[in-house]
Parts: sequence; C-alpha cells; structure tokens
Amino acid sequence: MYLLNFDWNPITGIDIVGNFKIHFYSLMWVTAFVIGWYIMKYIFTKEKISLDYLDPLFIYTVLATMLGARLGHVLFYQSELISQDFFSIFLPFKFKGGFEFTGFQGLASHGAAIGIIIGMYLYRKKYNYKSLLWILDRVVISVASGAVFIRIGNFINSEIIGKVTENQDFALGVRFIQDAYYKSEVTQITGINDVQKAYGAISSDPQFTNFLDAVPYRHPAQLYESFCYIFVFLILWYVYSKTPKRNQTGFLFGLFLILLWTIRFFVEFVKEPQGDEYINWFGLNTGQWLSIPFILIGLYFMFVYKPKQPVK
Repeated sequence: MYLLNFDWNPITGIDIVGNFKIHFYSLMWVTAFVIGWYIMKYIFTKEKISLDYLDPLFIYTVLATMLGARLGHVLFYQSELISQDFFSIFLPFKFKGGFEFTGFQGLASHGAAIGIIIGMYLYRKKYNYKSLLWILDRVVISVASGAVFIRIGNFINSEIIGKVTENQDFALGVRFIQDAYYKSEVTQITGINDVQKAYGAISSDPQFTNFLDAVPYRHPAQLYESFCYIFVFLILWYVYSKTPKRNQTGFLFGLFLILLWTIRFFVEFVKEPQGDEYINWFGLNTGQWLSIPFILIGLYFMFVYKPKQPVK
C-alpha cells in the first residue's frame, strides 16, 4: 500500500486563444532565468564587477541554454524530427499532423550543459573582464537553482515520468493520467470534447474507474531530481559564500558537474526512456552514459586542474 499516493491531472497552462496557451512549464523556465539573473547580480555586486556585463551574460545564457537543450534533445533522443518535422526543432510549434502551438518542448539537460559551456566561451571572447572558468564557477550556481524549477515544470507537464513502482509497499506513487491517455483517446473514451474536462472525468467520475485503475503508479522522478537539486544549489552557495574554495579556479564548476550529473545518473534508474535510446550498453541508458563524461570532467577540475598562470 502506498503511503503518499496521488493522482496527477493538473491544468498545464492558461488558454489564451485558439491553440495558443501559456504553459506553466514555460513559466518555470522564466522563473529559473529570472532567479538566476538576481543570483548573478548579487555575485557581481559582491565581487565589484560592473553590472554592464550582467545583461549580456543573461542573454548569452538564455540563448545557449535553449538552443543547446533543444538540439541536444533532437540529437540524443529524437533525431527523426530532422526529417519529419524540421521547423519544430527551432520553433514552438508542431507542424506534422496539424499546426499546434506547443511551446518549447523536448529539451535535454545534457544539451543545455554543452550549450552553456559553449555560450560562456563565446561570451568571454567578447567580454574579456574575467577568465572563462571564473564565469563558469559562478554561473553554475544560477544553473543549479534553475534546474529545480525546470524539473517542477516537467512534473506539471507529466513528462520525464518514472518507471512503474512494482513494489506496493513503496512510500510514494503517482498516477500520471495525462501521460497514460492521448488527448484524442481521452475525448473518445469519455465523449467529452474539452480535453481538460475529459481528463478530469477519468480522474473523478466513477463510471471511468476502470480507466483510472489501468493507470499505474510511477516514481515521480522529476520531483526526485528537483528535490536533490535544491541541495546542489545550497552546497554550491555555501562553498562560494563561506569557504576559500571559491578562489580555486574550476573548483565550483567541477563540484557542480559531479553533484548534478551523479544525481542524474542514479535517478535514471527509475526513469522511463526519453525517446529512442541510441546508447544502451551494460544496462545503462543514454542519459547515464551522457552523464559519465561530465562527472569525469568535474573530477578533473576539482582535483587535477592547475592553471598555468594566475587566473583573474
């Protein structure tokens, strides 16, 4: 028997007109970027860095994150979009099977990480006031805080769901109703044309109990990650604020890579595959294999890397 089981059937956004909707998932991204901006503003102020550099940093970070995350998802998990629905890769619309505003869905954190590193390199080439590693050591604090909200957004969207909790004694199980039934399917089952009301009928109307019972309880993998990322942020913030390690070039960057991608590696054991698993060796999935290089790079910067000359 689950101690904390519940059915998850949320409103995912605010309908504006036609197929256009403001998704709460998108608002989570906005929240992540805004909070990240304020964190970096505090850091710049504390370290007496001109705030003239802050807004360009914000722009580079947003563009690098979104482009990297989207391209990473396509390359690592959904490469068929290149031939089947190419423009949906770069635009918040779906064209195949009918035009629909979807927001920017299908974003991979590994791609975002690569994008941010490349983006900070390009930013540093234009704004040469500190070293690349100085920037990365501080930007990762904002990135860690943002990761908390992105995973909450995934939970709201009922995406990146966990595997079925086969052990009935497991403490937490969530039934993701919107993941279990397609929109067209749920309207056909209930005879209700309003998709949100149709999902609501599945979750609360006794005549559809059989359909609700068919939805399995799953691990809320998104919440596992979000909760753990809170501690990643707190650890990075403590090391930056309270220890001299903030002055060790690359240390915070390396610590971030180790903490975040180790969490991702282990949470992957209770996640469903995120599309086609192109890499599936020795019982490890694509997300886990992609995490390993980041962890190794983190170890290098924490324990091996020594700058050849003093880094400003």
